[in-house]
Amino acid sequence: MILSKSKRVHWLGSCALLLAGALAHAQTEAVLVKRATELREAPGETSRSLVPLAARTPVTRSGARQGAWIQVRTAEGANGWVHMFDVAPASSATASGTGANALRGLTSFFNKGSAQGGSTTATSTVGIRGLGAEDLARAQPDMAAVAQADTLRMDADQARQFAGAAALSSRPVEALPNPAPAPLQNTGPTGNNNNN
Repeated sequence: MILSKSKRVHWLGSCALLLAGALAHAQTEAVLVKRATELREAPGETSRSLVPLAARTPVTRSGARQGAWIQVRTAEGANGWVHMFDVAPASSATASGTGANALRGLTSFFNKGSAQGGSTTATSTVGIRGLGAEDLARAQPDMAAVAQADTLRMDADQARQFAGAAALSSRPVEALPNPAPAPLQNTGPTGNNNNN
């Protein structure tokens, strides 16, 4: 089907309006607090609390996000940050969010260093988003979290006992082939590689 120029312009204009409306809706969204939490001054558990938020409190999500923290505004006009697992769309929020609480606890485990505490900003990705090159460049290890994870380590005997108790069986798995070496890139004006 071939559209005339005026119909194409009208069609493209309609698409642009629909897209703009969807973006505006995504930027500000009415949500409900699922469980009692704190409105924080900055993203992070250790950031100063501005006001407590009771379960079922309506807030407006602004669209700003840092890691697992989103910026919201209360009906009274207070702006701050809450953990994204503490809120849900107004149509689907429930007072009990045990699955969300578990995910929130997991992200809290990896985010012990908060943005409030200094130069370290931890980023967790529990199905939230991937890490970009900027995130990786700024990443700093949280040694307390590493030590805590280290306490959960099992040796081979403990792993075998667990597998036996859970009726798991072992299966051989073929090793992945070694990747081919990356080709050298010509970076200089003469085509020579400048790795000196």
